[in-house]
Amino acid sequence: MGSSSHGRISSNMASTVSCACFILAVFLFISSMPCEAQLSSTFYDNKCPKALGTIRTATRSAVSRERRMAASLIRLHFHDCFVQGCDASILLDDTPSILGEKTALNNAGSVRGYEVIDDIKSKVENVCPGVVSCADILAVVARDASVAVGGPSWTVKLGRRDSTTASLSLTDANLPKFTDGLGRLTSLFREKGLSERDMVALSGSHTIGQARCVTFRGRIHNNASDIDAGFASTRKRKCSLAIGSDDEKIAPLDLVTPNSFDNNYFKNLIQKKGLLQSDQILFSGGSTDSIVTEYSKSPSTFKNDFAAAMVRMGDIEPITGSQGQIRKLCSVVN
Repeated sequence: MGSSSHGRISSNMASTVSCACFILAVFLFISSMPCEAQLSSTFYDNKCPKALGTIRTATRSAVSRERRMAASLIRLHFHDCFVQGCDASILLDDTPSILGEKTALNNAGSVRGYEVIDDIKSKVENVCPGVVSCADILAVVARDASVAVGGPSWTVKLGRRDSTTASLSLTDANLPKFTDGLGRLTSLFREKGLSERDMVALSGSHTIGQARCVTFRGRIHNNASDIDAGFASTRKRKCSLAIGSDDEKIAPLDLVTPNSFDNNYFKNLIQKKGLLQSDQILFSGGSTDSIVTEYSKSPSTFKNDFAAAMVRMGDIEPITGSQGQIRKLCSVVN
């Protein structure tokens, strides 16, 4: 064999080895990168096959005792996911080392259903101890609560783990406020990877549930042009202008069918009968007017979009793999 041939073979071998080394280096680099969380709807099929049935039965029971609880349980999942991701951080009680989320401005006195989640967690622990996270329970309960009041169902992706921390400051910074304008609301949702359409669909959960006088007093008493006068007058009967007197009195977010998951919320907005300022702003001459109109005409479109948005919301920064923990009690770190 000629020397030129031998040189080509050596060169080719060197090239092959160099290429293999490069591929190995790339592989090692990629494997050292943090894994993108992979949630799966079948996560508990083998680990705890009775988990979903146990959660569904307990959720139905809680909602049958109090219809309003459906809205509260959906809201719990939402308020959890928007702070640190869907990690059950909202359920942690304050400790000397944790200043938690329960006492945040947007949660204190208004977020409820903690005892329902604790009860469901206890039932799931009896079936399979230390397997099902509080974060996953929140996600499944939100779906089951929707179904219990005539709302849509969706396939819940599972495999989240529970955080060992919570944050009061992040709660105030990340959760929408009832006084927020459209730009602020859109920005908050966009930061979580949710579109304007997702935001309007998720706001439609206000077709059920109640709000406290302290959150809508300003709107019903300011005689603005964006509120129906008759609607404002009706609401004033239980919510006087005097601060402190009727603060904790409640009114349905949807006056028409407050306990049924339907599209009346959007019809109300078109009639200037949104109870909260952050509701009515969705139909106030801005970019979301057309979505509100669409949902007001098509309940099926709203329900489909709501289900899809809930799945996307459940994907916000979950803890998976060996991160976090599976809390034995949802209110405290193990």
